[in-house]
Formats: sequence, C-alpha cells, structure tokens
Amino acid sequence: MNRRKQQYDAMVKELATRARQSTPIARMRIVVDSIWESLHALGVSWVGFYIDRPDHRDDQRLVLGPCRDKPACSPIGLHGVCGKALTSRRPQIVEDVRELGSNYIACDPRDRSELVIPLIDAADCCWGVLDVDSWEPQAFDEHDALGMERVLRAGGVIAAA
Repeated sequence: MNRRKQQYDAMVKELATRARQSTPIARMRIVVDSIWESLHALGVSWVGFYIDRPDHRDDQRLVLGPCRDKPACSPIGLHGVCGKALTSRRPQIVEDVRELGSNYIACDPRDRSELVIPLIDAADCCWGVLDVDSWEPQAFDEHDALGMERVLRAGGVIAAA
C-alpha cells in the first residue's frame, strides 16, 4: 500500500498543473493515462470512466469514456457496481467480484476486484464514475478510494472537497 500512496501523491502533484488547462474529456484522458502509467505495474488491470446519460433507460445509462488499456462493455446499466456508485454517490470497493453474482458486469473475466468512484461536480451532480479493476482479489481498500478521489480532484474531473 505504501507504494501506491507514493504513486497517488506523485499523480496529484503532476495533475495539479497538467490537467487544468484542457476540456473535460481531455482531463479524463490525462487522468486515465496517469493512473494507468502509475498503477498498472502495481496490479491495476483496467481503468476508465463511465459517463451517465440520465435520459436513457436504466439498462443503457452508463457509456464508456476514456479508458486504458483495452475497450470495455458499453453501454452498461445501473444494476452493477458502477451503477451503485452512481446512484449512491459513494465509492464502491469490491474485494472479490465473484461474490456479486448477477450484479457484476464482466467485461474481462480475469478481473477479481474493483474500485468505483462517483464523479460529483461543483453543482453537486453525479455525472459518471471512475472504474478501476485488478486481476487480484482484495486489491483495493479505503486508502485507494481516498487516493483516487485526490487524483480526480487534482485532475479537475471532480469538484474540490
């Protein structure tokens, strides 16, 4: 965990200047690239954004945004972990996705754990989620959730606390 904390600190420092001067989609791309480059070697198997489309049916609400390192399912519904993070507006840490049963949307059957952070803007609107996966069970904890929130704030993707 200490290595990841150091990586979050480094990403926050880098993103504080790099991501502020671009469009929202470009900021998401910069953040995804930073997370991937910093954490892939530490067990992250996929990272990406899902953007909410509240005017669509619940089973089509979340559409894939910038992601690394391969495409993923899109659109996805609100019944999965991403939907739960969006509707509850709370980070979701899943130690073993196999325990979710039908509530797990398996884009990569090798994934074993997941961290999902809701994206809340300055108007207090939850407009999407950041989804981070690992092939290892129990790869994420509260420290990772807090670290990812710091990274998202520094990258200008979510509002300051």
